[in-house]
Amino acid sequence: MDNKRLLAAIAISIGILLLFDVWNRPAREAQRQAAQDVQQSQTSSVPLPQANTALNPAGVASTGANDGAPTGPAPRLRIESARVEGSVNLRGARIDDLVLRDYRETIQPGSPNVRILAPREDNASYFAQWGWTAADGHTAVPGPNTVWTAEGGPLTPNAPVTLRWENGTGQRFEIALSLDQNFMVTAEQRVVNTGSEPVQVLPWARVRREHTPHVAGYYILHEGFVGVLDGRLREEKYSDAKTEAGRRNGGPAFEQEGAGGWAGFTDKYWLTALAPVNQSARDRAAFRHVSENGQDRWQVDFSPVAPVTAAPGATAGFATRLFAGAKEVHLLDAYASNLGITDFDKAIDFGWFYFLTKPFFYALDWLFKLTGNFGVAILVFTVALKILFFPLANKSYKSMARMKVLGPKMQELKERNKDDPAKMQQEMMALYKAEKINPASGCLPILVQIPVFFALYKVLFVTIEMRHAPFFGWIRDLSAPDPTNLFNLFGLIPWDPPLFLHMPAWAIIMGITMYVQFKLNPTPPDPIQAKLFGFMPIIFTFMLASFPAGLVIYWSWNNLLSVAQQYYITRHERAERSVQKATAKT
Repeated sequence: MDNKRLLAAIAISIGILLLFDVWNRPAREAQRQAAQDVQQSQTSSVPLPQANTALNPAGVASTGANDGAPTGPAPRLRIESARVEGSVNLRGARIDDLVLRDYRETIQPGSPNVRILAPREDNASYFAQWGWTAADGHTAVPGPNTVWTAEGGPLTPNAPVTLRWENGTGQRFEIALSLDQNFMVTAEQRVVNTGSEPVQVLPWARVRREHTPHVAGYYILHEGFVGVLDGRLREEKYSDAKTEAGRRNGGPAFEQEGAGGWAGFTDKYWLTALAPVNQSARDRAAFRHVSENGQDRWQVDFSPVAPVTAAPGATAGFATRLFAGAKEVHLLDAYASNLGITDFDKAIDFGWFYFLTKPFFYALDWLFKLTGNFGVAILVFTVALKILFFPLANKSYKSMARMKVLGPKMQELKERNKDDPAKMQQEMMALYKAEKINPASGCLPILVQIPVFFALYKVLFVTIEMRHAPFFGWIRDLSAPDPTNLFNLFGLIPWDPPLFLHMPAWAIIMGITMYVQFKLNPTPPDPIQAKLFGFMPIIFTFMLASFPAGLVIYWSWNNLLSVAQQYYITRHERAERSVQKATAKT
């Protein structure tokens, strides 16, 4: 590989990282603003009017029984566990009040807990609901404002609750709710027919979001509709779903019949999703959008492919699970394994580098359990990577050390053939061949780091385990940018510089270590290459300044290890060449 190809390889490496930086700048800006706003809700709060209609799986309004406008406060049933608290709205059988006890909105003391589900009274309605449609056209079914009677309560991991409602014509509708120790609710819908005629109804379960949440336009993170249906991951942005529903004249933006799977709404760290309990039965899932009173409404729903029939004296049912909580990797894996929910871990957007990102997470999480600090885990993980790539890096550094020793000879060739570039190139390549030097070896460590860099960025960016994880000193959140800034003298000046002037301490450390590393490399004979190498530490310093602190710490530590390795090899090569010269003289 000649110098031009070396230059191209380095330029491509920088170009990829610069493009990566441009693509993710909106995400980092939104993250920075969110960290500064203590009161910002993770579920957003777009003001919406109250609405009393409901979308059933057929996509039409279903009034049902007792479906008039609600009067008075809705009766509620408490939800209590070590990890969640909230309530079930007995008017409409909705879980529309759920708060996570383990997570707060920001790292600031006293920050409120993260709210996952919210009632219509909060003007940011987000709820799960269970109901029926009268498939036979005459059976009275409960509606969205039907008031249910609860047997038992509060709903806890050790105390399930059954909601009941009778239609007065011989049918009793029941919803048996149970809660596990984490974020999963199981709902078994039953219609008990004590009448003299068979009834045919279509049970359904849905998650409805009656506002459009704020999304920052992450290019490496999906937010919106998500699910694994019929064995395939399906993701739809809100904007795409709205367009598709409009194209279908109000029909579902996406509809799928198949066995098993799950579907719901994903935010960066939170998920609200439904999954049929019987993963072998054929069900229908849909992503929907409607506009009511000028506001967008979003819905995911499941129902059996065919209505269920309850003969006289018989019971017919449909059971689903509702996950509403944090996307913890081990927890989603456990649900996938223990409950048979296909690819439930794909609710976490591990991206194209899934084969690297998820193993990286597991390695870091294991090291965290050993060290008690994710920052220390990153440092140890970097050492492990250096050991893994040691043979490749060692070969590269040896080649660069030889080039540095041969610097005077290369300069001599350049001076002697300055009027004949072709001959200079020919003699230079002959020298490389004689000395067993690969002139492209200098870019290999950078090229090897790029997929590692992307995968580690994903781990820091999308896994909730890294959220609000502290390091030491001023780094209180490894997933957020280093909050210090050179341009306000690291907090001595009471001024918050704009994003393009963000130059934190760890980015400066990273730039210094990169500069030292490049100084150990041989100076390229081509002046253009030499200038490019000289500017790389500056480019990388500004580019990584607003990246997550954990990533900058990784890069800085990796540079320090590389400097130590390269310095040792360079000294060894010089000593070895000195011995060879002394032996030749004797």
